[in-house]
Amino acid sequence: MIRNTRLNIAFLGCGRVADHYLNLIVTEALDGINLIACCDLDSDKTVKFVDQTGAHAYGSYEEMLTNEDIDLIAILTESGNHFRHAKQALIAGKHVLVEKPVCMIPEQANELQSIADDSSLMCAAVFQNRFNPAILHLKEAIDGGRFGKIITASIRLRWCRYQEYYEDGWHGTWAMDGGVSNQQAIHHIDALNWLNGPVEKLTAFSTRRMNDLEAEDTLVASLAFNNGSLGTIELTTAARPEDFEASLSIVGEGGMATIGGVALNELQQWEFIDKDPDDDLAMVGFSQTVPNGYGLGHIPLLNEIAKSLKSNSIVPPLTALEGAKAVELVHALYASIELNKTVELNENIRSSKLGK
Repeated sequence: MIRNTRLNIAFLGCGRVADHYLNLIVTEALDGINLIACCDLDSDKTVKFVDQTGAHAYGSYEEMLTNEDIDLIAILTESGNHFRHAKQALIAGKHVLVEKPVCMIPEQANELQSIADDSSLMCAAVFQNRFNPAILHLKEAIDGGRFGKIITASIRLRWCRYQEYYEDGWHGTWAMDGGVSNQQAIHHIDALNWLNGPVEKLTAFSTRRMNDLEAEDTLVASLAFNNGSLGTIELTTAARPEDFEASLSIVGEGGMATIGGVALNELQQWEFIDKDPDDDLAMVGFSQTVPNGYGLGHIPLLNEIAKSLKSNSIVPPLTALEGAKAVELVHALYASIELNKTVELNENIRSSKLGK
């Protein structure tokens, strides 16, 4: 139960994504969310959070967990630490919000959800692009049958990461991160799966073309969906000299659509055989201008979480189990490469490397 009209949140991890959350709080884009605590192993990173919000900085996560005024802890640490840190918070009796990926191994999401349910706590996952107007409009059109029979569904990510990105000790490693599929493109993989999934089977190939890392900087895959449609995935962080495309496309018997932009925020193509009166305005009306690759989807996501908790509901917009569906698909991509064969998703096949 939330004791105040404002939701008291704490940040575990004060890196780049925490900076994005901080900006939303200080610009009052969030409704009644108050940052009261933060924690990072690097004390220099907490300074701006203290200066701009008055939050108390902790040098120890265990100590921060004893603060009874904290309602929700946002897990903003390295991907490989998400499961452990979320589990600690739930055991300490805190609601949690876990940045992507919610865990590195799908079964870990089951454990988090079980602990949360047994303790009447919220365990929320983050895929903020699901809240973009362009994605929601496309989802409504698919569910409403405007595309009819889906023919193909594809994503393409052509981004640039230079070698220094992988020199921090965790990016690109199997234990803590994975490659382009589990780090940058997991947002697009989630969107593709949410809009047109589930996937029945897939075949994938990967390589390291420009960067030195344990996992991949480039991956392609062919997909067969349960609804009979086919799809493709093309991902790379070896594009040069900068990011230049991130897109999702749907082709159906009734029409086609493409979403692009740095955060799946622009509706770039919207064509149908049977037109609706508002179709000509859709690309303008459902596109957003965003400041960076995080987009603006965190605002409705966090506001919905706050609204639920303030009304004594522990049901989040995205559960840990829902967040783990994209992780499961990433595992299948990696397993296909490791086994050098087509894999079926109903076999619950897992990578022998990711999260290990």
